[in-house]
Amino acid sequence: MQAGRLDAVFAALADPTRRAILARLAMGQASVSELAAPFDMSQPAISKHLKVLERAGLISSAQRAQMRPRRLDAKPLAHASGWLERYREFWEKSYDGLDALLDELQTPRTRARAKRPRENRK
Repeated sequence: MQAGRLDAVFAALADPTRRAILARLAMGQASVSELAAPFDMSQPAISKHLKVLERAGLISSAQRAQMRPRRLDAKPLAHASGWLERYREFWEKSYDGLDALLDELQTPRTRARAKRPRENRK
């Protein structure tokens, strides 16, 4: 995936309204008015959000008589997920290191607590 397209996908996903629109479209295609219904914003504002999603390649529209229902195109999401996946190994190593450090820090306390007489424990 081109860097510009990946940037557009992440920029589109940065907005909660656009994420909500994508979540709705994951259930099936919808008209602009159906997409706008849950939001307290004007139709032109929703249309701007839809244009951002279209430029990112996350949605497309079909012409059906007077309607132009929108539908989700998940392919760019798969590319973004693949890009993020490359960092999973880094995160897992970081978590493994943190787990080891926590084990190291907790072990002396556990041993010291076990050695104290019962009446001195809190």
